Amino acid sequence: MTRPLVSVIVIGRNEGQRLAGCLRSIKAVNNFGGDLELIYVDSDSKDGSPELAEGLGAKVLRVKPQRPSAAIGRNAGWRASTGLYVLFLDGDTLLHPDFLSVALKSISSPDIAVVWGHRRETFPEHSLYNRVLDLDWIYPVGVSEFCGGDALMCRDILEEVGGFSEDLIAGEEPELCQRIRAQGKIILHIDQPMTRHDMAMTQFKAYWKRAVRAGHAYAEVSQRMKKTAFPLWINDCYRNAAHAIVLLLLLLSASVLSLMSYDILPFLGLLFGYSFLILRTAYKARWKNSSSVTLLLYGLHSHFQQIPIACGQISYWYYRFKNQQQGLIEYK
Repeated sequence: MTRPLVSVIVIGRNEGQRLAGCLRSIKAVNNFGGDLELIYVDSDSKDGSPELAEGLGAKVLRVKPQRPSAAIGRNAGWRASTGLYVLFLDGDTLLHPDFLSVALKSISSPDIAVVWGHRRETFPEHSLYNRVLDLDWIYPVGVSEFCGGDALMCRDILEEVGGFSEDLIAGEEPELCQRIRAQGKIILHIDQPMTRHDMAMTQFKAYWKRAVRAGHAYAEVSQRMKKTAFPLWINDCYRNAAHAIVLLLLLLSASVLSLMSYDILPFLGLLFGYSFLILRTAYKARWKNSSSVTLLLYGLHSHFQQIPIACGQISYWYYRFKNQQQGLIEYK
């Protein structure tokens, strides 16, 4: 039997028709010069996702750990695969038909271990959250510190570093990338559409939990990597904490001054200060989008999210102090 050139590992839980779309998009890729192996790893779905995947020709693995994580599913998938390269995808994404053929040309260089492209939201118009968070996926092209959940990796490097850290509930890809970089390898972000993502976020609660999850990842990964050759997110954690404190102190100060003076002027000053920060961020992000409204919303998001991110960091330290593990933080 011919060894596949690429093994595609899709992870998911209760993705329904989004999973069907993902698997069909993989089957629709343009010729990339080799065979493809398709593996779906299911994390205890209740909606018939494993049967759906089998019906679409995927090899299905089922994992049911006590403490679920994306890392567990990804490791189970690539370890059961046989491809020379491994493409990781989330079950709520659609693969661009040309990504593999372009990415394989880049990863053929012996120094490059990971290649990733552009991930964007499929339906940014469906909610303000989708519209704003779509811009969070946009990164400059070139050599990067880390990749996201969608990426093409060399099997050899996965075997060399041992794959993903299964005790992480978030931030597992950036943490893996630092161990890969420590082996002298490159993470490359190419200027090529890679996936369309369906966040399907319509509620503030989901937005808040996603940011809390990010904060937990920043704290845990930064602590784990701080004494390594490639520390990550240490300064980001300090900046986030300072940012959140300043925003809350400004609000508290304006409230106290207004109550003491029976005057709205302190709140007007607060509004002016917040507006300046939002406009400044929107202006700096203008390379990401041409819509002024979207950029203003992104500016608001960039500052407001610092508060739930700080809550996520506090949550990490709380569980660490109690010598307990934080459970999976799901926002869908």
